[in-house]
Amino acid sequence: MSSFRGGIHPPENKGKTEKSALKTAARPVKVILPLQQNLGCPNEPLVKVGDEVKEGQKIADAQKFISAPLHAPISGKVTRIEQLDNACGFDVASIVIEGGAGETAYAGQWSVEELTPEQIRKSVREAGIVGLGGATFPTHVKLTPPAGKKIDTVIINGCECEPYITVDHRLMLERPAEIIYGARAIAKAVGAGRIVIAIESNKPDAVKKLNGQGVAVAVLRTRYPQGGEKMLIRALTGREVPSGGLPSDVGVVVQNVGTAIAIAEAVRLGKPLIERAVTVTGSGIKQPQNLIVRIGTTFKEVIEQCGGLTDDAAKVIMGGPMTGIAVSTLDVPVVKATSCILALSKNDAQNYEEGDCIRCGRCLKVCPIGLMPNYLGDYAKLKEWDKMAEYHVADCIECGCCSYVCPSKIYLVQYFKVAKRELQTRKAVCK
Repeated sequence: MSSFRGGIHPPENKGKTEKSALKTAARPVKVILPLQQNLGCPNEPLVKVGDEVKEGQKIADAQKFISAPLHAPISGKVTRIEQLDNACGFDVASIVIEGGAGETAYAGQWSVEELTPEQIRKSVREAGIVGLGGATFPTHVKLTPPAGKKIDTVIINGCECEPYITVDHRLMLERPAEIIYGARAIAKAVGAGRIVIAIESNKPDAVKKLNGQGVAVAVLRTRYPQGGEKMLIRALTGREVPSGGLPSDVGVVVQNVGTAIAIAEAVRLGKPLIERAVTVTGSGIKQPQNLIVRIGTTFKEVIEQCGGLTDDAAKVIMGGPMTGIAVSTLDVPVVKATSCILALSKNDAQNYEEGDCIRCGRCLKVCPIGLMPNYLGDYAKLKEWDKMAEYHVADCIECGCCSYVCPSKIYLVQYFKVAKRELQTRKAVCK
């Protein structure tokens, strides 16, 4: 089986939910919608306090190309537009809607064959679709290859290599036809002649379900972070995305299986991205489940539908244990990036005291990008930002492999995040 250089194989911990069919969570009567839910430009409100909105109505948008509009997940009244906490602990402009059931603001029935590539891209953009694997890059941007760049391959990412998370696995088992439909829409939009669905070897039932659907299915070795774009492209095509480059530079577009389904719904039904699949799991959750949750539902409400937290729950994370973000309150909302709500017990959420680097070289062996995390860590502590740029910290995908294997428990990824933010700030100031 194909794979990539480096990486790790941490305990998968998927047993609690991998056999749990997707259920639709109860419709919330109140949603909190941060205006920044994608990489790129933040949105501006299109509504004001007191306005009545319909489910699926566009309520915020931006004029910039790298952006994705926001839609009302429920019908109701806009009760607040103000700065509220997000999962990262920052105050961000947010729209609060209170209401519930009501009319929808979307309708339509089209087929991929009837639409031009430009119409597909427009449908995806107007639906506010972003990468649902966690990156939240606006999908219509990926479907608009730069002039002169030919896309020949579309990869649908069903690897789901992050521990605990199982929603992509369930989507492949329960909604394979929609994945294929979305994949074909993507291929038409970018002009690609080849579609490959990539699945790790620990999901043989998903492989069986998607085989024979008219597209290629590639089984990859189970290895973290096999689901990273650069890892997938290297494993399936042998092509190397250049430093600072994009998959389109080597003729490839990669989309998550959940994103493919969202595209299918946008193209066929005109449905915007107002809900997503979320795994709610961990040793701190009483009844782990896979749920379809409306964007804007609070973590507290979602966890209550899973029996609540256990008595020894100590930490709640948005995302998986390798790349997720610990939240300080359960009042934060599910956003487009929320693939998982992971609650860990005191035993599983241990804190470690950082030691000194012992020059063992383990981080170099596991880095899937081929960086030198040991040097980057030293330069970060010394705040030698130019040196970090020289050692390609911008290419770090923040997978956490280096931190995972470090015997000194050095918080390498956190250092790299700080460095990347500092370099981005400096670049912006220079402009």
